[in-house]
Amino acid sequence: MGLLFFFSRVCLTREERVIPAKRELVKTLELTDLAIWTEARYTRHPSQADCFTPFQDSPSAFEHFPAGSILAPGRPADSTTTLQIRR
Repeated sequence: MGLLFFFSRVCLTREERVIPAKRELVKTLELTDLAIWTEARYTRHPSQADCFTPFQDSPSAFEHFPAGSILAPGRPADSTTTLQIRR
């Protein structure tokens, strides 16, 4: 357990030195959210997709991307949530 704690402190110290450079790179390249998977547009970042996105290409199609079977379904909206359509 002590070895694990020691290793985590070493890694943290090493990462603290490169964080400013990584932040500058993100700022320079104007990067947005982390892309978890590159397969389908609704698995790139789950918070950026609506619940109908997986079915836009073919409503009756089965899930054919491996990442879609790993992601948990989103939480259901409560009764006070309203759908906002932006154009």
